[in-house]
Amino acid sequence: MSLGLLFPGQGSQYVGMGRELADSYDSAARIFEEANEILGFNLSRLMWEGSESDLQETKYAQPAILTHSIGSLAVLNERYGDSLKKVGMAAGHSLGEFSAHVSAGSLSFAEALKAVQLRADLMHTACSQQEGTMAAIIGLGDSELQSVCDSVAEPNNRCSPANFNSPVQIVISGDLRAVKSVMEIALQKGAKRAVQLNVAGAFHSYLMKSANKPFSDCMRSIDFKPSQFPVISNVTGSESGPPSGVGELLVKQLTSPVLWTSSIRYMVHRGISRCIEIGPGAVLRGLNRRITRDIDCKSVGKPQDLDQLVDFLEISAE
Repeated sequence: MSLGLLFPGQGSQYVGMGRELADSYDSAARIFEEANEILGFNLSRLMWEGSESDLQETKYAQPAILTHSIGSLAVLNERYGDSLKKVGMAAGHSLGEFSAHVSAGSLSFAEALKAVQLRADLMHTACSQQEGTMAAIIGLGDSELQSVCDSVAEPNNRCSPANFNSPVQIVISGDLRAVKSVMEIALQKGAKRAVQLNVAGAFHSYLMKSANKPFSDCMRSIDFKPSQFPVISNVTGSESGPPSGVGELLVKQLTSPVLWTSSIRYMVHRGISRCIEIGPGAVLRGLNRRITRDIDCKSVGKPQDLDQLVDFLEISAE
């Protein structure tokens, strides 16, 4: 069990994403066509011909990344289906956890896309209700950064760690004033950098709590299937467990931090030595280099990426 699948989250989108795959492979083109039909608008045209500002909007970015990831997965199955039978585990960063469940068979693409469309709409609404933001803090430890967040907290002005992306990069999320205060104090305490992110709001924080009830209703309506291989939960940093608990974990993810460092370390502990990052960009491959040297990772989102997997998958299948 040495091969893992990884799926990126919001922020990895770019104009033109997936077009080369759809032009080169019918299996990918069918995924994009299915997405257009399910969503009721031409998502693929927006992905390929829209503006960068359009794709940055949560309501478009999330379904676009999911669709690109699953289109890439369809091509991988077409080219390397036998090797992918050796997959031992999958993980996705935030939104990418839905892609991971599709890869494992616990969710259909249609179910995941409808859920992600609702998730994106609910998160967009939550962002409009209260001003919030996120910031990346580089070079400050987990506990020290948590202490800084606690020190500035007020009843209606607080923030908390939202993404534990690597041992040296943690993203905080919450009220604008609290985030700015933590950025300033973190630098005073020795952080190398503190960068406010260009995001619509405070994802993975208490400011997303208005999305909990309607998204929980959505998750309860889905009949999650047993997964073909374990999927790592962002909330726990370990396996999601039986189908009955998957929906609840995906709801908790809205207001809980993404434990990416713990997730990757868990995969290493369980014997994963090679991973394929499936979808737009190579963000996760970069993060993984900062977490461990024990996983070799390739990123696949364009046709030219596929040939590099020949030796990679042959080795992982030994």
